[in-house]
Amino acid sequence: MPRTMTANGKTPPTIQATFEDALAKLPDGYVDGYFGNRSWGVTVKRSQDGKRTWLYGEELGGTDIVSFNLYRFAGRGSALNPCEMSSAKVIEFVLGFEPSTEKAASRP
Repeated sequence: MPRTMTANGKTPPTIQATFEDALAKLPDGYVDGYFGNRSWGVTVKRSQDGKRTWLYGEELGGTDIVSFNLYRFAGRGSALNPCEMSSAKVIEFVLGFEPSTEKAASRP
């Protein structure tokens, strides 16, 4: 199946690449932000070797959560392992999460 091309003739990035790019832009540690017009607190941890990224997010004042591990394999791409939720939910969250521009206060 041929890949779709944009009006300028370039192939758009895959959803996986767009997801990983958005994830890479999130800072390590805790950050407040917004997703779906709701406040969220998100913690991101990355392994020293860069092979694993862990994210846990919870809706502040609500009950929703997002949690996953992303593993990177040399020469074989990556594997997304959501924690008891769909990959679609994880991808939608990472693509739509907007970190607060204010400096986040430290969390215990």
